[in-house]
Amino acid sequence: MVSLTHLALHVPDLDACIAFYEEFCNMRVVSERPGKGSRIVWMAEPGKEKSFVFVIMPGGQSRQLAENDYSHFGFALDGREAVDVIAARAQAAGCLIWSPRQDGFYTGYYCGVRDPAGHYVEFSYGQPLGPGAEEMPAP
Repeated sequence: MVSLTHLALHVPDLDACIAFYEEFCNMRVVSERPGKGSRIVWMAEPGKEKSFVFVIMPGGQSRQLAENDYSHFGFALDGREAVDVIAARAQAAGCLIWSPRQDGFYTGYYCGVRDPAGHYVEFSYGQPLGPGAEEMPAP
């Protein structure tokens, strides 16, 4: 058996990234230890602490993604309204990159936000995974 358990990222400003993932992604610090010249932090969504974490540590360079680069982390939300709320908060914070939009079956309704390290983060509803997936008819 193989299971995806974590994603590890070097970031230029550890505290800014912790604050971003707490505010926008409902993630919490679940472990913190010394390392990499400062500290290494594990963050997870409530209830998923033993199944998947972001490991973030200092020392990274800010990512400068091209406008047509859609590399991103994806978070599913429980409705279109939740996508709109995240987009409005991101707009106010100056980090909205994709305004809310509806696309096809695999994309659903989504918006995109830039984290303090330059990573793109997608917030979606209506994809064939995450909340609402069981209501999705096959394409």
